[in-house]
Amino acid sequence: MLGAGITGLVSASILLVQGAHRVLLIDEYPQVGGNHLDWSVGEYTFDVGSLIFQDDSPLLRHFPEILPRYVPIEPSWSKINPQGTVTRYPFSLREDFLAAGLWECLRLLGSALLARVAHRRMRNARDFARRWIGTRMLRRSGLENYMERFCGLPAERIDLSFAQKRMLWIAENAKPGRVIRSGLAALCREEPSPPTNQQLARPPEGFGELYAPAVAALEERGAQFMLGAKPRRVARTSTGFTVDVGDRVVSSTRLVSTIPVDSIRELCGLDTKKHLPTVTLITLFFSFAGRRGFDDSILYNFSHEGAWKRLTVYSDFYGLRNDREYFAVEVISGTRVATAEQAEYDFRRHVVNNGLFLGDLVAEGHHVLTNAYPVYSGGAGERAAKAIAQLREWGVESFGRQGAFEYQPTARVSTIHAEEALAAGASAD
Repeated sequence: MLGAGITGLVSASILLVQGAHRVLLIDEYPQVGGNHLDWSVGEYTFDVGSLIFQDDSPLLRHFPEILPRYVPIEPSWSKINPQGTVTRYPFSLREDFLAAGLWECLRLLGSALLARVAHRRMRNARDFARRWIGTRMLRRSGLENYMERFCGLPAERIDLSFAQKRMLWIAENAKPGRVIRSGLAALCREEPSPPTNQQLARPPEGFGELYAPAVAALEERGAQFMLGAKPRRVARTSTGFTVDVGDRVVSSTRLVSTIPVDSIRELCGLDTKKHLPTVTLITLFFSFAGRRGFDDSILYNFSHEGAWKRLTVYSDFYGLRNDREYFAVEVISGTRVATAEQAEYDFRRHVVNNGLFLGDLVAEGHHVLTNAYPVYSGGAGERAAKAIAQLREWGVESFGRQGAFEYQPTARVSTIHAEEALAAGASAD
């Protein structure tokens, strides 16, 4: 198996249950977990990105040993909107709509009604969002800005297929009945319902501490790990495959890949002239003492300015260090910024202009992650599907966030997709 991220670990567990006598997981990272990465400096430990788990996740069916390692948390989410106000995420009817005043509310409603009639033909993610909430609300809410920050591309360059898969919440919340209920709740100042499951974070020591019991459990069941090993070539044989890993060649009757589609195709010697676009994620790490300007542990940027898309305050989960808060900021390398230095400058300027993090803000470091997640642009989804079908014909089973070129936002989703993929494979056998 190529890849020892969440999909790889779950897949190994499933294959062993299905009767595999030996499963070998090969990963060029020196640790398991894939892009579940942490970064430490002194007493601070940050995530690369923002990762929150739940105690009812199907991941725990495969690895119940890791549950005691999690830290129970009570995160809350908010956003800074284009008006410079910190409001509820993803949308506050009272603050994002009613606060505009009667005349502007009428114009927003008129724009939304017009969009239902005038924008039935949708070509991209911007058209999809505009169809359901109108051009005026798309601009006022900052949703168009956030779409660009998420993919690193203007919304009109993001494929419609992405919106139809990952933005259906817009259509659901734009239904008349839902809008009326939300409006009544806003007028009555009702708070959103709390989650029914327990929210969890990795242990303060990092993801290595979290996934160590899963590795031990898999090894006891017959799995082996080859970490820090970069595959160089995959070849077919009369009985299956060989994988060239440095000074060692590994033989296998079955090959499962959870690494990026382009990477496995290159290893197999298949055509990769037109690469599939992926996001490069810059994560900035800060410590802070002063007035941060908001109460929630996770803050999204929906404003018209600033390249950063989300920040997570880890000291809300693990406590202060040296009497200082610490947090990570996610920025997509793209049209606004290209380097960590540019991202830091842009972030500092933006938060100061909005009255956030007033005090001693210290940059502790940064991490740049390539192939963080897929970008659906220029028909990439369709090209990925053809590439995966070609790999399947070649005998390689490719799935997961990277292996299926599919944005999977949580370990829950990755687990479910792995279960479905291998269940289909087992029934085909």
